[in-house]
Amino acid sequence: MPLTPPPIDDRRFAQLVEDTLARASVHTPEWTNFNQSDPGVTLVQLFSFLTENLLYRANLTPERNRLKFLQMLRIPLASASAAQGLVAIANERGLPKVETLPADLEVRAGSVPFRTQLGLDVLPVEARVYFKRRLDDPSQELLDYYRLLYASYQLPFPSEVQLYKTLALDRKVVDSVDLNADTVDRSLWIALLARKTDAPGEPDDPWKSVRDALGGRTLTLGLVPALDAVGAQLLPAGNAQSRQLLRFELPSVPADGRVPRDAGDRPAPSYRQLEPRTEVDLLSVPGVVQLALPPAAQLKVWQDIDPLEGGVGDMPPTLDDAALAGRVITWLRVRADGAAQARMRWAGINATPVRQIQRIAAEPLADGDGRPDQVRRLSRRPVLRHSVSVSTRVGAAAPRRWSEIDDLAAAAPEVPVSDPRSSARELACIDTGPTEVFELDPEAGELRFGDGLRGRRLPLGARVFAAYEFCLGAQGNVAEGKIDNAPQLPSGFAVLNPVQTWGGADAESVDTGEKQVRRHLQHRDRMVSIDDFESVAYRAPGVQIGRIEVLPAFHPDLSPNEPGSAPGVVTLMAIPRSDPTQPDAPRADRLFLNALCRHLDPRRLVTTELVVRGADYKGIWISVGIEAAAGYAIAQVVDDVKRRLREVLAPIGPAGTMPRNAALFTPRGADPARGWPLRTAVASRVLLAEVARVAGVTSVADVLLAEGELSASDVVEMSGLELPRILGISVVAGEAMSLDALRGGGGNASGGGSTGSTTPLLPVPVVPETC
Repeated sequence: MPLTPPPIDDRRFAQLVEDTLARASVHTPEWTNFNQSDPGVTLVQLFSFLTENLLYRANLTPERNRLKFLQMLRIPLASASAAQGLVAIANERGLPKVETLPADLEVRAGSVPFRTQLGLDVLPVEARVYFKRRLDDPSQELLDYYRLLYASYQLPFPSEVQLYKTLALDRKVVDSVDLNADTVDRSLWIALLARKTDAPGEPDDPWKSVRDALGGRTLTLGLVPALDAVGAQLLPAGNAQSRQLLRFELPSVPADGRVPRDAGDRPAPSYRQLEPRTEVDLLSVPGVVQLALPPAAQLKVWQDIDPLEGGVGDMPPTLDDAALAGRVITWLRVRADGAAQARMRWAGINATPVRQIQRIAAEPLADGDGRPDQVRRLSRRPVLRHSVSVSTRVGAAAPRRWSEIDDLAAAAPEVPVSDPRSSARELACIDTGPTEVFELDPEAGELRFGDGLRGRRLPLGARVFAAYEFCLGAQGNVAEGKIDNAPQLPSGFAVLNPVQTWGGADAESVDTGEKQVRRHLQHRDRMVSIDDFESVAYRAPGVQIGRIEVLPAFHPDLSPNEPGSAPGVVTLMAIPRSDPTQPDAPRADRLFLNALCRHLDPRRLVTTELVVRGADYKGIWISVGIEAAAGYAIAQVVDDVKRRLREVLAPIGPAGTMPRNAALFTPRGADPARGWPLRTAVASRVLLAEVARVAGVTSVADVLLAEGELSASDVVEMSGLELPRILGISVVAGEAMSLDALRGGGGNASGGGSTGSTTPLLPVPVVPETC
């Protein structure tokens, strides 16, 4: 049973007045007037009021002692983390020249500030991204048309043909493209175009001035891979670093400007590979790559291309818009290695990473007083770890720099200590570490300095200044296109974020932190038991976790199976707290899972294989017919029933965002307050019971349940990591609506495939139909 601290005294104001007046009649029998107007009664009420306040404070003593004990354990609350993202800067109406922008420029999404993390050359060009989408099953009519087209030019139609369409990588056209599965050449083609506002020059070389500006400069290319729901797996032996799986190429045009030919008299263009410089894996997280452009004389495209050879083979795709094609400076080709799983969502030039941080350059703190264990509190928090620097100045002396340390116990004393092993003639001092250090609590923004024996004290009369960074936590997770203001950019420049920012998380609450303190003392930041995995995962920085489920000895790829059938494997199902694109069923995207893996990998046992996955949602349809009680509004009862069903079937319950507070060594059971339990079937009888508990429902006519496009059934089974997601729900007074009417009476059908061949195919573009 829980150990509840007993109150010191639980009497209240009225009871204190009553007890005092009862004693007064015994000790002072001459006092007989106890009316409210009597001065003695007024004094009794005054002192009873003061006594009640003293008792209230005294009763807080056990709670204060407990909190002080937790503070002595030196386990601080998890601090907030800064959001990060990617922005593209465009020179839309500025001067036609390259502007070099430094790092640390401020860009804003409304009132939320971000700062660029990389300087870049903003090239005065536009960029359009295309890819060659394969046509796997062209009609015979289309093939006959191309045979006639080639015959009109007195050319033989190639036998090994792979027709394709040229599509723009635009969210309005396609959400993402798989370079291996969707394209004929595993490539993205980026056309570098002169701006619409730029006037062409000489007819022979209309864009020479633009090429001269680009020659020898650095192109900063941003790439955003598809961030849909994926799984992450940490093998016992660790993870190998991936090699460079993307290649970046520019056309290598000969002096005469003509396209080279192969032995079959077909176009055989050659390309110059650029050396990429990047610090991230561009196939898993958004990032930028810096590409050094060659001299201006090498930034060309082939001239006098035959109409039937444009876009054929390795040639860049043809552009149907003649005005757009006339502005092409050159092409940048991004090729994926055959072993790469490359699904791209966005690509663009003049990109730079950003972080949601704000800087304080020199905040004055209270002067030093020479006492040990001095504490100073920063005005803005939560503070980002490893961003704080402190400087002190005493009189006219040079300023002294102080640095952060993890534990003051590792600091050296401010007075050198002699080594007793040295000889008397030649005394040597023990070097035990730095002295000008401080310990930081980032969540509280507290700086703790040494006591003289472990770290130097702040000198008496020293002026203290602090420089640091802080963030707004989850407020930094802004939607796509929200970063659109940059007061420090030159005139005519614009900024925009192509994808939503990620990684911002609020600081840990006090209630959650207290529970984590006990768990931390048990696992010591090492994952062994189920509770250890859950507790450690909840403190992963940079993510807002809505629910964690740990399944020991279970692998989702071996489903259907039960926990205990895969020894050595631990599966951790993680659901984010929110998902703007799918609020009712939040999905774990790649960035979310990567942040979890980075936090969990060094804390797992060497022999543990850890699988981190999001939930697998199974869509269901629900139709309910009810009878409402007299005196209740039918519309209100219907809304209450819908709300009740959504709450019961929700993947994240009211207790899902908090770590478990279960006693030690007790069996773990399903907790509906955390969300719909795993491996629990959805039954119409269970839903009927929930509907019947809603106030105002006198009877339930029927509850119809179906999975996806299947027919109605009494039970929808859930296995593995499956959780229900309500695709549609109908609640009416009277007979329940049929499921076909609820689903609209239609279904979606899709098909497609690809065929493999050992003979290389010749990509040939499809000419769009015109009228």
